[in-house]
Amino acid sequence: MKKYECVCGYIYDPELGDPDNDVSPGTAFEDLPEDWVCPDCGLGKDAFTEL
Repeated sequence: MKKYECVCGYIYDPELGDPDNDVSPGTAFEDLPEDWVCPDCGLGKDAFTEL
């Protein structure tokens, strides 16, 4: 699965998910809820680019 990087430098890794925000490991970026935000800076999914 592809990783995505926020403009702040946070990298969303689907293999790890975002357990602090109830996103299970194995969750693809495309499958994140629309209201999910970067855990570091609070920006939305549109602030991320594919690595």
